[in-house]
Amino acid sequence: MNSPTSCRGPLGISRRQMLQVGGIGLWGLGLPGLLKADEARRAANLALTPKADACILVFLNGGPSQLDMWDMKPNAPEAIRGEFKPIDTSLPGLLFSEHMPRFARVAHLGTVIRSAHHGVNNSHAAAVYCGLTGHDRGELGGGFKPTDNPSIGSVVGMLRPPQLAAVPYVSLPYWTAEGAGGPPQPGFTGGWLGRSLDPLWVLRDPNDAGFGMPEMSLPPGVDMSRSAGRKRLVGELGAPPAGLSSDQRLRDMDTFQAKAFDLLSAPATRAAFQLDREDPRVRDRYGRNIYGQSILLARRLIEAGTRVACISWAPDANATWDTHGNNFTTLKTTLLPQLDAAVPSLIEDLFDRGMLERTLVVVMGEFGRSPKVNAAAGRDHWNFGYSLFLAGGGIKPGFVYGASDKIAARPALDPVTPAEIIGTIYHCLGIPPEYELHDQLGRPLTVVPNGKAIGAVLS
Repeated sequence: MNSPTSCRGPLGISRRQMLQVGGIGLWGLGLPGLLKADEARRAANLALTPKADACILVFLNGGPSQLDMWDMKPNAPEAIRGEFKPIDTSLPGLLFSEHMPRFARVAHLGTVIRSAHHGVNNSHAAAVYCGLTGHDRGELGGGFKPTDNPSIGSVVGMLRPPQLAAVPYVSLPYWTAEGAGGPPQPGFTGGWLGRSLDPLWVLRDPNDAGFGMPEMSLPPGVDMSRSAGRKRLVGELGAPPAGLSSDQRLRDMDTFQAKAFDLLSAPATRAAFQLDREDPRVRDRYGRNIYGQSILLARRLIEAGTRVACISWAPDANATWDTHGNNFTTLKTTLLPQLDAAVPSLIEDLFDRGMLERTLVVVMGEFGRSPKVNAAAGRDHWNFGYSLFLAGGGIKPGFVYGASDKIAARPALDPVTPAEIIGTIYHCLGIPPEYELHDQLGRPLTVVPNGKAIGAVLS
């Protein structure tokens, strides 16, 4: 199994590795296994018509401040309300931070939920896991485990595989560590569904001048005819000798090896990574930084057929939105300008391209920040009440759901749990939250127990 920090593919690798396509985990994906799972699930009767074909999850890893973004309390004491002023949005009566003017102009296209909360220990990993899966692992932090519940992208990739030849689930630009030098966080992998349903990890900076996926390009001296010849050779090697009985798994492997080759050499997928072909003015709008360009890349991947693209906005949990100190300076000078460039550009682009109706956009973190500003001019972890934003694919536009109390500390109306948020995402993507999956031992497990969709936010 390759390291999750590497990106390996079938077109830029050695002859020996090429012949092994389908038997190894490429980019953290065991593609034949994934494709086999896809095939087995295509006929599954999920009894729910999807409103969204794809999801872009912008995960503000570390915990964004509800009080300084989209649940401002201008009448609260200064030690609560902080330094920022509210501004009107395109949705009458809804106020956003003054440092989110572009976001304010697209507020009418989505729903703000202001009553999210959970009782999970508010360490990052524990809260991230709960926030991304809807399950409480019941521990104080810790890295990912193979026994974890599967991520949204893993479940969607299995039950709603792409119609086009495309990688179902992509995660970028970091697999966020639980603190600098710590283990990678849970909530992003296939968990007990198996490594074959892990994402394609894109752990390079799309803002780099030399960004690309050379693994998706033919190496020098290898033209398409030679590449096709390699594919035929893989098929011949996978076929059982004449006259010998064959196990069904071997026959399947031959089929899925061929499909894996097609998937990873698909022109649309390769083209999606060619950011240098995007209009420079579009790239500028998203922001010339790792997060803006990652969100732009996510849009391109969704256009190419990817089902779920997850952007984890931090190299480690303490690096960006975890504003224990200098909260206002960091938000004002870095975080909010970057967010305010990237997400509104995404929503506008999806709308202009006629894609927003079928693409679910989710902007959230694992918790919020404390109402009281601390001695370091920061705000601390706060799982008792926080906000998030959803738009597109099945979500009611121009809506505010729930409310917090006078200091944005706790829900005052219509409290919402992570399980219900994740259940709503699944519902939009056509997967009933109560759907029963099976682990590798065949044991039945529910996608999201207690994950009833929030009916009021659905269009």
